[in-house]
Amino acid sequence: MDSRELDLLCINTIRTLSIDGVQKANSGHPGLPLGAAPMAYVLWQQHLKHDPSEPRWPDRDRFVLSAGHGSMLLYSLLHLTGYALSMDDLKSFRQWGSRTPGHPEYGWTSGVEATTGPLGQGTANVVGMALAERWLAARYNRPGHTIVDHMSYALVGDGDLMEGISAEAASLAGHMGLGKLVMLYDSNDVTLDGPAAMSFGEDVASRYTSYGWQVLRVEDGNADLAALERALAAAKAETSKPSLIIVRTTIGYGAPKQGTCKVHGAPLGADGVKETKKALGWDPDKQFHVPEEARARLRSALDRGGKARRDWQARFDAWAKAFPELAAEWRCAQAGELPKGWEAGLPSFAKGSDPATRDAGGKAINAIAPRVPWLIGGDADLSESTKTSIEGSANFGARDWGGRNIRYGVREHAMGAIANGIAYHGGARTYTATFFVFSDYMRPAVRLAAMNHLPVVFVFTHDSVALGEDGPTHQPVEHLAALRVIPNLHVVRPCDGNETAEAWRHALERTQGPTVLVLSRQKLPVVEPRPAGGLLRGGYVISEAAGGAPRALLIASGSEVALALAAQRELAAEGIGARVVSLPCWEAFAAQPQAYRDSVLPPAVRARVSIEAGATFGWQRWIGDHGVAIGIDRFGASAPGNVNLEQLGITGARAASAVRELLLKNTIPALPAR
Repeated sequence: MDSRELDLLCINTIRTLSIDGVQKANSGHPGLPLGAAPMAYVLWQQHLKHDPSEPRWPDRDRFVLSAGHGSMLLYSLLHLTGYALSMDDLKSFRQWGSRTPGHPEYGWTSGVEATTGPLGQGTANVVGMALAERWLAARYNRPGHTIVDHMSYALVGDGDLMEGISAEAASLAGHMGLGKLVMLYDSNDVTLDGPAAMSFGEDVASRYTSYGWQVLRVEDGNADLAALERALAAAKAETSKPSLIIVRTTIGYGAPKQGTCKVHGAPLGADGVKETKKALGWDPDKQFHVPEEARARLRSALDRGGKARRDWQARFDAWAKAFPELAAEWRCAQAGELPKGWEAGLPSFAKGSDPATRDAGGKAINAIAPRVPWLIGGDADLSESTKTSIEGSANFGARDWGGRNIRYGVREHAMGAIANGIAYHGGARTYTATFFVFSDYMRPAVRLAAMNHLPVVFVFTHDSVALGEDGPTHQPVEHLAALRVIPNLHVVRPCDGNETAEAWRHALERTQGPTVLVLSRQKLPVVEPRPAGGLLRGGYVISEAAGGAPRALLIASGSEVALALAAQRELAAEGIGARVVSLPCWEAFAAQPQAYRDSVLPPAVRARVSIEAGATFGWQRWIGDHGVAIGIDRFGASAPGNVNLEQLGITGARAASAVRELLLKNTIPALPAR
């Protein structure tokens, strides 16, 4: 068997394994694996630097299947090249608990670099990976010692390139000149509903050229392996700009209904699978068949990858010997750890200093940055407002790959997903920043960060109607509630500068998921005296009732803690003892032992009032069905912030009045156990 015949055998092995998996599951997307198998094979066999025996090797190339619906293509490649994915795993495609879920899931399947499927996310994730590679190379490489030098690849489809996030990400990648980034575009002109021309007729090549990308073409992606090889070589050779390789393919290649939407998102059927195999020169009666010649060639990835990794390890050892302090930093950063004593420089704020929490957050970032030199981050053209620049550091880009400030521009959706890509890559901790109302633009990326346990810090400032005159378009109302319902996301809204410093500590010490920091534009009074470290538990007693056990609980977050304290003073003058509880992070508080939660919110105290300048949805969890939730269940208005709060009833006087009314009632039922 000559080399070309063996190549075709390998490609058809990938194709038939993929359609067998989809057929056995009676669910999935056979069209992409059939059409894109040749380009994936050439990339994985000739260019991708990876070691299946060590999937997390730091200097491996990254491959992201952005068109994640074609996941059986990736699973077939992983199995055939020697990753810990068995034939039984392929046969369990889309089944409960299997290692082969319907879309690739990071951390679940060995060799999967990112969770994809929501189209466009992978296009931004891979930009983040390429960004991380350039930053790490600038930070750690030294003359004669190169330990960071790898590529980031993505396979994208028509749907990916229709999504706005891909345009945002591509624009930024081209502007930055991320030359170690390559996207293979499976251009088959078919979408789920029919011909792509129904909704997608633009000149993609011209668009990407205008972004600053090198654009290459392969006219016959079904069979011209030499052209695929040349295009990939040319893409790798261009180091000053990212590359898009437009590969013309036939969706569902070889299937009876190839080239149509009928092969996009449904199994081919038993007869369709047999007909496809016949068209490919395959035995139609063999299922999940891997010829030994194909297995041997594809498993050569183990030998190639092992050698590449060992060569890298030798270079790394020489570098570590020459630069031991840098090597210690590298190991800490790669492990996702923090250096000893990193939190020692966090700022503290005296009573009367009264910073806006966005200002306190900026001081926290700049206290952390010298002690955690792998902290990098950026904003959506708002650093002057979010206060999130790292002082004394350059902007990241071709002029300075070691810059720690990432200028994302007005690209919130891509910003979130690029930050996820940095986190997927590893070796750096990252944060983003914009106004809280624009968390709507970032929600898909925030959700995926939570799903994949990525320790990204999402900073959102201008946190309520108190931002004032910009009006309801810029005033968040429902956003706290909307984010709090995302599993594995910690939403932290600190009440003053000291809680803000603690919030940053909480965010960086949290390594199994993202953290949202919700910060104020307006100045907030520093609360003293108060117990230190209470924010780390999510909620705590910030001011105890005078004169003994409390008769009522005033529960608040952020700027409304000051209003709760004002209500407490008003009630105390009348002989009514009320405890004020700061509840900046519901998720952290809910994770505390029941005994601690009950010590903060005693079940016997049934008169409870919450106060927060946002939607009241969800507060019943803490106040019970008969408590009073003071909040804003309408949109805001264009007026000075203090006027908005007064007009919308977000006042200490209203909270005090609510307590009085509750205490007049003698029939408040006991709260159920949480």
